[in-house]
Amino acid sequence: MSEERTLLIVDDNEIFRERLARAFRDRRFEVRVAEGHAAAIELASDESPEWAIVDMKMPGKSGLEVVRDLKGIDPLTKIVVLTGYGSIATAIDAVRLGAINYLQKPADADDIIAAFERGEQPPMSGADHDYQAPSLARAEWEHIQRVLADCGGNISEAARRLDIHRRTLQRKLDKYPPRE
Repeated sequence: MSEERTLLIVDDNEIFRERLARAFRDRRFEVRVAEGHAAAIELASDESPEWAIVDMKMPGKSGLEVVRDLKGIDPLTKIVVLTGYGSIATAIDAVRLGAINYLQKPADADDIIAAFERGEQPPMSGADHDYQAPSLARAEWEHIQRVLADCGGNISEAARRLDIHRRTLQRKLDKYPPRE
């Protein structure tokens, strides 16, 4: 599948971006990375990638603007959007702008490659009807973990963003993660 495909990774989180780049290089991809809109557009203007992975939420211009502008440079670029805060509205916007798929973080290289492969197939082909949605408790726990990570581990700030009392958040964090 990966005969030296060119890949652009656009994410403001340096640790995630470099970890993902390393995983794709190990799979024989030619990888370039950008931390935001301006760098991504500059790299794509020099040499348009076959595939692009774009984070939705970044400082400055959003991932949706990156998708739009990458497609403006080369309509053949296949784009998968990653987000820690997925919603149906942003998924629809991303697809309308030209993304072939939309994934929730955390996603690893195998998940992303599968998303590219699914995105290149006709709609509803090979649809997985045995999908088990995570429990509500699991979804809540994952959301809390993402918000806490965004706050750099600051429980007071995370509680403010989640609009819950700090002690309530601490009690939720003391529990083990719920099973899928």
